Amino acid sequence: MRRYKTSYPISWRFMDVLEAAFALVLPRGGGRLTPYLLLTPAVLLVGTLAVGLLYIGDSSLRVLDRSTFLFSDYWTLENYQRAFSESFTATVIWRSLVGAVIVTAVTLLLAFPYAYVMVRTSSALLRKFLLVALFLPFFIGQVVRAYGWLIILGNQGIVNDALALVGVEPLRLLFNYPAVLFGLVQYMLPFGVLMLAPALTAIPEDIEAAATSLGANWVRALFHVVLPMARPGLIGAGVVVLTLSLTDFAMPAILGGGSQDFVANAIYDQFFRTSDQGFGASLTLILIAVGSMTVGLVFAVFGAGTLALGANRK
Repeated sequence: MRRYKTSYPISWRFMDVLEAAFALVLPRGGGRLTPYLLLTPAVLLVGTLAVGLLYIGDSSLRVLDRSTFLFSDYWTLENYQRAFSESFTATVIWRSLVGAVIVTAVTLLLAFPYAYVMVRTSSALLRKFLLVALFLPFFIGQVVRAYGWLIILGNQGIVNDALALVGVEPLRLLFNYPAVLFGLVQYMLPFGVLMLAPALTAIPEDIEAAATSLGANWVRALFHVVLPMARPGLIGAGVVVLTLSLTDFAMPAILGGGSQDFVANAIYDQFFRTSDQGFGASLTLILIAVGSMTVGLVFAVFGAGTLALGANRK
């Protein structure tokens, strides 16, 4: 009888080795300790972040001596007093927060129809095209995409070259606030679609068919049936896009040209250009506080959505 060799993927063999090692260390499967052992990597990661925040908090309470470039040995609130007294800090925080809200609203407006068509279309070809178009930007880094917009929107870029053909003077499309928001929307759109698609998939098509059979047209069924049921996904997508936009660095730095900095850019400048780690740490904690309060306000007004992690729904 002829024997055939069966080849298994390397990942399967690796899992077999892990299972054998786990059985050797804990012959009974770990018992009640198994869930806690599985949580160990997450606890270590969160613990590392907590230690980093403690270090940042300690740095934020120490002032840089410009004469010696050494930090004080005592704690003081001088960095926070400086942050709240300088108009620059209020400007970058307000610019970041308003920009994040605008980007979130525009991204959700664009992501919802994209996700809806991708989920509901009966054409396999169209669905594959939308999926490829959605995931393709993830293979290109954010910095590369930002520099790509420099080529397209620059004074000698593709858009201005096309306008010159019809006699229109070159437009200043870069190094301004709209350019930063435009780049952020383009960057955040895939995240919004990915958060919305599962929520729309969970809505049975029969419910829309029932609404239309009761006299509602497609638009009314969309606004009165689909949107309310997709509300958890909209909240989850909104929070993810909001937090990522609020803390973004690359788009304001590249498309803003140094004149439209967000808080992350100001933090970078303090750490790596002026070497004032204490003031940069205070800005970091202020950004965390602003982001946390904004997300908390969203949760208080709209609920936690798909980020409720299985909490009981009323």
